[in-house]
Amino acid sequence: MMKIWDLYKSAVWVEPFLTLCIILFLAVSFILYLLIIKSRSRNIRNERLRLEYSIQIEKLMFSIVFQDISFSEIIEDKEYVMLSKKTFFREVIMESVIDLHKNYQGVHAQKLEQFHKESGLIKDSFKKLKSLKWEVKCKGITELAEMNVNDALGKIAKISNSRNKTLKITAINACIRLSGTDGIVHLTKHPYPIDDWTQINIISAFKKYDIGDTKGIELLLESQNTTVVALGLKIIQELKLTQKIPYIVELAAHTPNPLIKFEAQNVLQLLTVQTI
Repeated sequence: MMKIWDLYKSAVWVEPFLTLCIILFLAVSFILYLLIIKSRSRNIRNERLRLEYSIQIEKLMFSIVFQDISFSEIIEDKEYVMLSKKTFFREVIMESVIDLHKNYQGVHAQKLEQFHKESGLIKDSFKKLKSLKWEVKCKGITELAEMNVNDALGKIAKISNSRNKTLKITAINACIRLSGTDGIVHLTKHPYPIDDWTQINIISAFKKYDIGDTKGIELLLESQNTTVVALGLKIIQELKLTQKIPYIVELAAHTPNPLIKFEAQNVLQLLTVQTI
């Protein structure tokens, strides 16, 4: 211990220590500089490629949507086959397909959905669900919901149990879009509280997608999770589902939770007034 103290007092270590610090600082600065240059170069390259790809993709999308070209004809184009193996090209064409699908309905939308499936882009979307990054999962969920891939419902429903609020909202909204009321029945066993902001987003999704068949909403009132019960009551109130009054009456009569009882009675009163 004394030797260490003597070494400290002698100040012999100061010069090599400062030299080492300067070297480390310069090394880290140089590495960061290289990373910035690399990132900047990659972004510039991607923007250039995006412009090049966009011209080809626009022609391809026009052919698919308006000229009834089949995928078997598309893959005869060697240039497309070569480009389709590149990750960035697939990202750009995915964005194009999703954006177009938002603006078309009926037969045109179905053609885009068919291309999404046959081209293998659907596999890219499913792959994103396995990502460890929540923002990538959200992107995959949004793509699958937009393209009406009902086979993804089970996986998306599992993701809706996430603690990440944004991921949870995205997944639940996707379930509603894909399967309406059936898309949220799984919430009866939801293990975590559903906060007010999430509930507002779920209700907005019901209004946005104009869910006509509300059969099964009453199942939310049977959940052991009080926040799920509260969500069910709010959906019934907001959508003015007077046919669900008997379920609310039963809930108000048997629930041991005073807050749920009060909320059920309040919703019951509002719906009763509307039926008069």
